[in-house]
Amino acid sequence: MHIRVATVDDAPELLAIYAPYVEGTAITAEYEVPTEDEFRGRIAHTLERYPYLVAVSDESDLAGVDSQGRILGYSYVSPLNTRAAYDQSVETSIYVSRDARGRGVGRALHDRLVKILTSMNVTNMCACISATQAQDDPYLTDASIRFHERMGYRMVGRFDGCQNKFGRWYDMVWMERVIARHVIPAPKFKPFPTIKSIA
Repeated sequence: MHIRVATVDDAPELLAIYAPYVEGTAITAEYEVPTEDEFRGRIAHTLERYPYLVAVSDESDLAGVDSQGRILGYSYVSPLNTRAAYDQSVETSIYVSRDARGRGVGRALHDRLVKILTSMNVTNMCACISATQAQDDPYLTDASIRFHERMGYRMVGRFDGCQNKFGRWYDMVWMERVIARHVIPAPKFKPFPTIKSIA
């Protein structure tokens, strides 16, 4: 597996990964699957300022699940808030193909984001995560919360019943990982297009 920067031409594959999350889970708050054109626009808009990465299979596996060059997952960041004082803080998003979960794809994408964001002078990585209080919810588990805990995030807030999907109310939690010291003066934010390497 290797990590590269996404392109707008990846939209069909990324949408195939994302659609099941929209249609069958409360992980995303979207009700409708975006069109390919809309998804291309999202990728292009993100890359104007922030990283958008894909994890790609390097070779076929014995079970025939992977083929070389297949996208296994993707990640990107967006502004935590669009006002200038929040430049050093971002919101992270990671989606992994359902048949590629448990194979380190999410961790690989996240670890690469940390390196890139550090070089961009980002200090805070934040994750907005849907949460349920039901132990047997058919649309949501706490897997994303557990993943972020393993990535070094801590819980910083919870909003009660602020999302409604599939006729159910869901909470939303904020988790945060601080990846750089908060110094004065703050180092200037560097937009992703100015970064020379994603290694």
